Amino acid sequence: MLATAATLTVSAAQAAGDLNVICSADVVICEQLQGDFEAKHDIKVNMVRLSSGESYAKIRAEARNPKTDIWWGGTGDPHLQAASEGLTEKYESEKLGELHAWAQLQAASSGHRTVGVYAGALGWGYNTDILKDKGIAEPGCWADLLKPELKGEVQVANPNSSGTAYTALASLVQIMGEDEAFEYLKKLNDNVSQYTKSGSAPVKAAARGETGLGIVFMHDAIAQAASGFPVKAIAPCEGTGYEIGSMSIVKGAKNMDNAKIWYDWALTPEVQSRMKDAKSFQLPSNKAAEVPPEAPKFEDIKLIDYDFATYGNPETRKRLLERWDNEIGAIAN
Repeated sequence: MLATAATLTVSAAQAAGDLNVICSADVVICEQLQGDFEAKHDIKVNMVRLSSGESYAKIRAEARNPKTDIWWGGTGDPHLQAASEGLTEKYESEKLGELHAWAQLQAASSGHRTVGVYAGALGWGYNTDILKDKGIAEPGCWADLLKPELKGEVQVANPNSSGTAYTALASLVQIMGEDEAFEYLKKLNDNVSQYTKSGSAPVKAAARGETGLGIVFMHDAIAQAASGFPVKAIAPCEGTGYEIGSMSIVKGAKNMDNAKIWYDWALTPEVQSRMKDAKSFQLPSNKAAEVPPEAPKFEDIKLIDYDFATYGNPETRKRLLERWDNEIGAIAN
């Protein structure tokens, strides 16, 4: 009996403790994940919400003394960058075989230092009331966002802090060519009222009537529409990029065992099927997870063959962000 009691005590000790999580998704889904995990495990979650770019910067700055155990969500490019720099831990979950090919490819391309947890296409959401009142036609293409009647009506995030905006930058480079994309962004700047820190902030501003249109992932626009706001999501006619929202364990994590427990748990269909309850309409990575009916389906969107390896490369990312700072940030309104 004493031996059994000792064994149970050790198991409980291993399952208990803390877990330090960075969540790079909307605060509602972050809080839902935290609550659901704590309800199922004897582990206290200390969570901070940061955008993808901020998360990468924090993990990189703390590399010698990690204060984060696991990074959940946010665009895959900075996750891949962290993986290439050895900032994240190699881990192959037993759930890997249950995932869609795009999520497994994300894991394989990173040397299993990150994995796809959801996916979503880039586009924009516009306030139907504002555009109707101003007599502005629905913008269906990237080219339409340059029209003079949209002056002061466009918001997009800063790609230095936002994974959404970096995906937009990298997508335009792949669609148009790099020089042409930067010429486009210079013209678009004439219509941009604000470069936000958070990737989803522009469409939230559109929902509140503070701006006409926000360049965001389409599921963020649909979340606003599902909340009753007059917002419509658009997939650009020329084609668009997409994200593979990812998850990574931080190398040297102080709560490594608990990080792996979260990692395996977050890949289950039960957890991913709950995303819609937080009005999160991405495509889940587990093939058995329930896909929200509102979620933008890839087969209905003209997607580019987004080059995650190239645009998740640290040198490519650094060069594009420096060019954005010099040519767009320097003239930003």
